[in-house]
This record gives sequence, structure tokens and C-alpha cells, in this order.
Amino acid sequence: MAEALDINFVRAQFPAFQEPSLQGQAFFENAGGSYTCAPVIARLERYYRQRKVQPYGPYEASRLAGEEMDEARSRLAALLGVATDELSFGPSTTQNTYVLAQAFRQWLNQGDAIIVTDQDHEANSGPWRRLAAEGIEIREWQINPETGLLDLDDLEALLDESVRLVCFPHCSNVVGAVNPVVEITAAAHAAGAFVCVDGVSYAPHGLPDVGNMGPDIYLFSAYKTYGPHQGIMVIRRELGDLLPNQAHYFNEGTLYKRFAPAGPDHAQVAASAGMADYIDTLANHHGISGTATACAQGVHDLMRAHEEALLQPVLDYLSVRNSVRLIGPSEAGARAPTVAVALDRPGDEAAADLAQHGIMAGGGDFYAVRPLKALGVDLEKGVLRLSFVHYTNQGEVDQLLNALDDIL
Repeated sequence: MAEALDINFVRAQFPAFQEPSLQGQAFFENAGGSYTCAPVIARLERYYRQRKVQPYGPYEASRLAGEEMDEARSRLAALLGVATDELSFGPSTTQNTYVLAQAFRQWLNQGDAIIVTDQDHEANSGPWRRLAAEGIEIREWQINPETGLLDLDDLEALLDESVRLVCFPHCSNVVGAVNPVVEITAAAHAAGAFVCVDGVSYAPHGLPDVGNMGPDIYLFSAYKTYGPHQGIMVIRRELGDLLPNQAHYFNEGTLYKRFAPAGPDHAQVAASAGMADYIDTLANHHGISGTATACAQGVHDLMRAHEEALLQPVLDYLSVRNSVRLIGPSEAGARAPTVAVALDRPGDEAAADLAQHGIMAGGGDFYAVRPLKALGVDLEKGVLRLSFVHYTNQGEVDQLLNALDDIL
């Protein structure tokens, strides 16, 4: 196995880096959506050119279309360490979570409780909180207002026999801290509760081994993990069979269809197999072998090591500036490279200034109104968010730091 990520090889897999209109532009808004890798683009184009027919029919184009959709599900499930039918696709993570909340609404009883956090992006908080109108008790696991972190002891104080579900982010899209999924899941399971993890802000930094980590639900977005605009949802069979079917009645017996009431976007589901192609390509190039899950974890570790090396100088730079409040940990190993800072002016103004220096970044609340409010951030100003992934290189980080020197 290679000791370091081959960044030149990585960037060669993304057409955006060869696109003339993007030359000189350093992309630091990856938390809102990543560049798409070449295998996904190739599969999407091939599907629209050759297979844009109703899938699973007896004729060749239809058969191939259905096979490619099935390939996407089976290969991504294998990378995540779960059974093929435990993975399903939907229009977005927000919509997938909403459908799950409706299933829980039908299954839960008056007086049952759900724990949510105020560290979450609204997608994994709002749908669950709305169940309070149905008589479900909503308990909030609150962050430390100074650090933005969640304390496991605070969760323990909220858990009792009434709690049926614990929802939390693997990583917040503004705090950036990586939460200990295994430990949180173990505590929730010990109390008899199921676990729903929002992985939208973590999965772009390396696909997790969901099977070994243990959560009952794990959600993330393909368009943030180098793929098409789809929500990807893992529901482990024990819970999936327990919850009421949300799809057509005749699909009730198929686990991956039970929580997908809308018809799938055939082309985008098929193109999602390109995400697996990309992980496999990186694994092969870097000498990583073994099961699909082992290869995914090897690639995950290379990605994280590369990101941490680039991230620490950014955190060091921001930590010592008096005009900047760095949100979340100042140690790269404890967080993802999604870095939000509160300034003395609106974050979107700072992002506009950075754009003049070739830095593509964002400002605002990023649907993370609850954590920003809990942290005492002025919502009128929001934050400046600087987010990158493994295809970012040292030159782009240098460009960012030079630009920050000019605008701060």
C-alpha cells in the first residue's frame, strides 16, 4: 500500500481540473457538493445515449440498464460493509430522512421519545422534530456552546426506556468535529434505542465501514461524494423489516424499495456505480487489496491523511487571528476539513471578496441554523465556510491562505 495519496493521479480522475473555465479557481465549497469523477460522468452519458429506456425489460438496452442500476447498489453496499438490499437510493438525503420520519411516525406510540441534536444540519433534525405534533417526545442533545462539541455523558443523561431512536451527525457541516459513532451507537443500543446517523458531511472524506460501526440507519449524498444528485440510505434489515412500508404495497417485500416511495432516477442510480469505479481505481493505483470494504477503508485512510496534512496549517492560521472565531476543533485529526469561521462582517461578503482572488467558498448559515444559534453566532452575518476534500492540493491551500491575508 502506498504511504501517501498520489494527488496528481487523483486530480486526473476529475475533468473539472482540466476544464479551461475553472483554471486558476481553487474550490473550497466542497461541503455543498463535490466535483464529479470521470467514471460517474462516463456512466451517466452512456446511460442517456444507450440505455434511456424502462429498465429490467427483456430487450438488450433495458436489461443492461437494470443491470447497471443493480451494480450500483451491490458495489456501494459492499464498500460500506452492508448487505446489498440494505442500501437504497432516493432524491436527496433530506427527502430520505423525511420518508423515514413518516415510517417512525406510524410505528411509534404516544410517549415514545426521539433524541436529536442541535449540532445537526436541518435535514437530520427537522423531520424528527416535527413528530412532536404527533405526541412523540423530542429530547435535544445539546452542544457545548463554546466548543460546539457533543458530550457522551449528556447523551447518557437523556437515555431511558422511552427513547426509541437517537439521531446525530457523523460530522457537523459547520462544527466539523468527527463524532464517535461507534461509542454513541453502543450507548444508544444498550438503552434499547435505534440509531440514525447523518453522514452527509463525513462520507466525502472517505466512505465509512457502516457494517462494523453499527448504526441502524446511515445517510449521505452522492453529489457530495463525487457522484450524481442522489441520496444514499443504509437501513439495516432488523429495523427495515420492523418499520411500516412507505412504498407501493406490492414492493413491501423488497427492503431497498420499502422506503423509496418515488420511482428511482434510473440514470443517476446507474451512474452511481461510477463512485465505486473511482474507489476501486484509487485502491488499485495505491496497492490496496482485499475485500471491497477493506479497499474502501484503505482509500478512506489515504484521503484522511492527505486532508489532515493540508488542514492543520489552515487551522493554525485561523486560530491565531483575533478577528476570527474558528468554529470547532483546532486539531486536524479531530475534524473534517469543513472549516466555518465567524467574522465581524457577513460570511457571504467575505466569500465574495475571496472570489476576487480565485477562491470558490461560501457564506451564510448552510441550513445549520440550530448549531450556529447555540454557538451564539449572529445569524444575520452567518459564517464563512472553507471546505475541501482529498483532491485539493497544496498549491490551492497556499492560494487560500494568501487570499485570506488580503481580505481579513
